[in-house]
Amino acid sequence: MVRAMRFLHTSDWHLGRSLHRADLRDAQAAFLDHLVETARAERVDAVLVAGDVYDRAVPSVEAVSLCEQALVRLHQTGARVIVIAGNHDSARRLGFSSALIDAAGVHLRTRTSALADPVMLDDEHGPVAVYGIPYLEPAVGLPEALPEGATRGAADEPPRIRSHTAVLGLAVARIRSDATGRRISRTVVMAHAWVAGGAGSDSERDISVGGVGQVPVSLFDGFSYVALGHLHGQQTLADHVRYSGSPLPYSFSEAAHHKGSWLVEVGVDGKTRAERVPAPVHRKLTVLRGPIQDLLSEPGYARHEADFLAVTLTDVARPEAAMDRLRRRFPHILTLEFRPEGVAEDVRSYRARVAGHDDLTIASEFVRHVRNTAVSPGEQGLLARAFESVREAAL
Repeated sequence: MVRAMRFLHTSDWHLGRSLHRADLRDAQAAFLDHLVETARAERVDAVLVAGDVYDRAVPSVEAVSLCEQALVRLHQTGARVIVIAGNHDSARRLGFSSALIDAAGVHLRTRTSALADPVMLDDEHGPVAVYGIPYLEPAVGLPEALPEGATRGAADEPPRIRSHTAVLGLAVARIRSDATGRRISRTVVMAHAWVAGGAGSDSERDISVGGVGQVPVSLFDGFSYVALGHLHGQQTLADHVRYSGSPLPYSFSEAAHHKGSWLVEVGVDGKTRAERVPAPVHRKLTVLRGPIQDLLSEPGYARHEADFLAVTLTDVARPEAAMDRLRRRFPHILTLEFRPEGVAEDVRSYRARVAGHDDLTIASEFVRHVRNTAVSPGEQGLLARAFESVREAAL
């Protein structure tokens, strides 16, 4: 039986990230354990990490250590490991010592100068070239040429490409030229970008303005496989163009996502087949809405007691100590909103609402607005004494 070249496509680890201050280090470590075991069990030829390895340009010591251990362990499975920089990564920091460790089988493609320098893999049917395109900022990426959509500034300034389509198109053109020169028919491209047709979420840093940041999927026609990073939902744009998505949900907008990676086979003819590999679920994300008493007493909510929760309370009046009460049943509640039902919103401007009122009336109205119940006589007395104390102190 003819064995196809096998790849494991992952991205957007965002090591060091938290979820509304909840520590995710154990969850990220568990995913990386799973990734290593998958690479070993499936005997993959290469692991493709399509950017946003870290969550910030200057990652924590713990995040760097976790990444280093993961790359070493992935390499120990017998796979080559190819990593590109994403928009959250510092290309310079992530690519430090890349030339030194390249020979060890871990390939960091973080510089634009190396995007047409492929990692070459071979099987009994010939070579497969893997090209890595790190995140390209239009204002600074690939200044050597002036493609359509670019402008030239002063004589000593490099041209500035004003769209992701222009800069990524130039990068892809260089890759095509290199592959043609090498006479390679099986080509894999890694890129960190927002490709049109992909669905985003709240946890991604926006790299587009009015759609200018999105690039057409047709840009990648003709390649055997395109391993994309940036969007956090696992999705297929074409049979050969896919996002692996993030391994964990990083916002409640991703609560319905099914996280994972792609196991990809590139056949003798360059055709690909991809199979979804589900990621382990650390803790489910759930959004709950309703009156506080229902949330605390309804038996049906018991199945969410171990979940990360975003709760919206709909009580007419804001309940006292709501977060403390909810945490006794739901210890992993992360966010709490108050949106009373059946209450008409005051659409007047702040200036209109306070015009003609004295300080005590404005303060009392603020309390009523916050909790949606009138200020009691005792509370009004406290506010009056507070204002009097301030006036006396100012004399």
